[in-house]
Amino acid sequence: MKLSELLAEKKTAIVDRWLKVVFDSYPGESALFLHGEKDRFQNPMGYRLTEGIHGLFEALLQDLDAERVKACLDEVIRIRAIQEFSPAQALAFIFLLKNVIREELAPALADASLALEVLELESRIDGVALLGFDVYMKRREKLYEIRVKEIKSRIGGLLRKAGLSVSNP
Repeated sequence: MKLSELLAEKKTAIVDRWLKVVFDSYPGESALFLHGEKDRFQNPMGYRLTEGIHGLFEALLQDLDAERVKACLDEVIRIRAIQEFSPAQALAFIFLLKNVIREELAPALADASLALEVLELESRIDGVALLGFDVYMKRREKLYEIRVKEIKSRIGGLLRKAGLSVSNP
């Protein structure tokens, strides 16, 4: 059996386990809430994380389209970037997929004929991580732009209150 067939067969178990690992990366009560609340309106963060993880796994099963992968990554990383995760913390979930796959497919991966396919999959996962770093940096840049605009607006308001002029270069 080919690795792609094994991954498709075990898709639900792999994605569920991957989601558990992602949810467990959050502190105590947040992790419990993410695990427990399934309603997308009661738990929009959990919904976004779930959508992103499902999409990423689908993209790995199929031919990787960089734009589709970036969109799926953005679902997960935008949340982690806002929450002040470091780049390593924000992107660790991608590398954890390798462990999840190894654990879920352990008996089948003992077959040496799958070794090359496993290496190719792990290379694709590494490629996803590189795309993830780009997505993370763009999200962080956007956050800093928003913060700078907010600070400028506050300072401008204070200067106007003080009767000082504000000039925009």
